[in-house]
Amino acid sequence: MTTNSQVTVLGLGEMGSALARTLVDRGYHTTVWNRTATRATPLAEAGATVAATALEAVAASPLVIICLLDSAAVETVLATIESSVSGKVLVDVTSGSPGQARANADWTRERAARYLDGGIMGDSPYVGTPNVKFSFSGDRGAFEAHESTLQELGDIAYHGEDAGLASVEFLAQVAVGYEFLIGLLHTLSLVDAEGVDVAEFAQRVAGSIGGYAPLVKAFGESIANAEYAPDLGSLDVQAALMDDLISHRDSLGIEAVRMREVKMLMDRRIADGHGGQGFSSLFELLRAGGPSSPTSESGNSRA
Repeated sequence: MTTNSQVTVLGLGEMGSALARTLVDRGYHTTVWNRTATRATPLAEAGATVAATALEAVAASPLVIICLLDSAAVETVLATIESSVSGKVLVDVTSGSPGQARANADWTRERAARYLDGGIMGDSPYVGTPNVKFSFSGDRGAFEAHESTLQELGDIAYHGEDAGLASVEFLAQVAVGYEFLIGLLHTLSLVDAEGVDVAEFAQRVAGSIGGYAPLVKAFGESIANAEYAPDLGSLDVQAALMDDLISHRDSLGIEAVRMREVKMLMDRRIADGHGGQGFSSLFELLRAGGPSSPTSESGNSRA
């Protein structure tokens, strides 16, 4: 057995158990540990080795995957395995901030080990298939050395040596989903208030939502190049539509905070002389350090 076939998984919640089970099923000598030992029983029956302590589990393998509840739990476990991490590769797929990932990378490096941070997009039943996407960042050599093992878990991507980049990717992807979904719920409440069949309306939205994919790509290019074409039409035209959207919601007592924010941003861009640009140009008022940011000092934008 080669060292690349030996893996330890710390944390056997729903996702951690799925990671460990996939590795066992793919023939890896998998050592597992969980604070509540009974969670390891199904994996032991499947062929995993159960360690009595996290320290013992880390000592068993060159590659250690950490999948715990939160960053506080990770910090607690790291403190218990400190004497055993030298020479190991730690891969933390616990949800956390970019700053925490960078701190973990420093902690690991100071103890002669290597660190990869990871984010998981997908549900535990689909671990081991392309339906689960993993973002990784951190030590490039560690990623390349264990890439084949990590590929067993799902569709993987490496985002760079800055350990915080995987967390940036994960949190931003999740945020897009929540921003869209809360807006959708508010809009469904509007439709419902008007007596329209919500289920049928949702089906129509599902049929048209694919049309936004090219627009998302175009927005990214516009922002990267600071060139804002009238993507949805000019702001001069769009601003007039916003009044109708706001008044419609107000008439039914439906929340209109987001629509008012959009109208306010449009009015500011128009007042600054950018009424011929498109919706993507509102980014200039939202960017960190831009004129709407609390950290902005000059109030100047790029375009």
